Amino acid sequence: MKQHWTFLFAICWILFQDSSTTQGDDWPQWRGPQRDGVWRETGIIKRFPQPRLEPRWRVKIGAGYSGPTIADGKVYVTDRLEDPTQTERVLCFDRKSGTLIWSHSYDCPYVNISYTAGPRAAVTINDGKAYSLGTMGNLICFDAARGTIQWQRDLNSEYEIRMPIWGIAAAPLIVDQVLILQIGGSNSACVVAINKQTGEEIWRSLSDQASYSAPILIQQAGREVVICYTGDNVAGLDPQSGEVHWTYPFPPTRLVIGTATPIWNRNRVFLTNFYDGSLMLQLDSQSLDADELWKFCGPDEKQTEALHSIISTPLFIGNHIYGVDSYGELRCLDARTGERIWEDQTATPRARWSTIHFVKHEEQVWMFNERGELIISELSPQGFLEISRAHLIDPTEIQLGQRNGVCWSHPAFAQRHVFARNDQELICVSLEKHK
Repeated sequence: MKQHWTFLFAICWILFQDSSTTQGDDWPQWRGPQRDGVWRETGIIKRFPQPRLEPRWRVKIGAGYSGPTIADGKVYVTDRLEDPTQTERVLCFDRKSGTLIWSHSYDCPYVNISYTAGPRAAVTINDGKAYSLGTMGNLICFDAARGTIQWQRDLNSEYEIRMPIWGIAAAPLIVDQVLILQIGGSNSACVVAINKQTGEEIWRSLSDQASYSAPILIQQAGREVVICYTGDNVAGLDPQSGEVHWTYPFPPTRLVIGTATPIWNRNRVFLTNFYDGSLMLQLDSQSLDADELWKFCGPDEKQTEALHSIISTPLFIGNHIYGVDSYGELRCLDARTGERIWEDQTATPRARWSTIHFVKHEEQVWMFNERGELIISELSPQGFLEISRAHLIDPTEIQLGQRNGVCWSHPAFAQRHVFARNDQELICVSLEKHK
């Protein structure tokens, strides 16, 4: 009998070990599960096996700036078609095979929109629902598994959006039952909160212009606070009521161009944009208030101070910030002072708005540059150490026709794979470490 139980225990232990090593994490929203640009899976390769990565699968899609998201065995992405009519699409694929599970398209002529490649905001997956937000403000809630529409709203007409030149871009943020959107609506509706189940408005807040920057949720003074970087201010809002706890002015000198997501660490919030440089706020740990810690802006887009980022969201690691500047300069800043520690121009070629998407994994930083290369690196105050580099996906020209095209969409890292898209295809590549 003892041998019988020992045998059963051994079998259960083997099965448990097998399931624990194959289980992975999803990437259900912008910048990952916690919206912080950190990839927490284990069992990932430390170097690339070859200079060009071979996809597990690839599928044709249309153009778009939105990055893929992954949840419950499915991959979600949005795109745009212009023939025979201007339409936006929401697409859902099987994670393992790339087989199309469902799709939804709707007429969507772009009016007064520059850079018309397609939707900007990543689809947000939450509690079995998929929330898509299009360039012109079409908000749709789907059953994530079947693609049936639960509710939808035309935010542009309902809120009389003062449409940004690049359209609506900030990915939706969900806090409990509240879906929070930065849309730049009229009548104090720059930021609106929608009931995620019913689609009904819960609150509206701020009379600011909209930027392209996605809101984030932080903890301040023992409270949940949503940080919104609008076209005029940085604001701390109550996620349930929309009450404005604090605002700090960060107005544009030329035009609203704030795209990078705010990053937060140790009661400090960092903001950056292409023309107006960098702002670091110190948040009060005892009360809901914020003050400027430092702010720097260079005289022009080539002579910059601190960090003049455009599309890339930097990483905040300890007392240092790592990001890419206006012409592709990879930089390290001292978060306490804004002082530049070092600069490197080898991670992405020098070009106006040259882009890197940063994801931290354990002690390494994975970087996806606009040439479609994936770089495994170590970033420290001592410098940029490139460990391994491989070609992931080809640049395409619809997002940007210059320099033989770009890859500007943020990839997703889920289930030990990377999912990346350009203007023509969506691909899946394994990054799992084999025993």
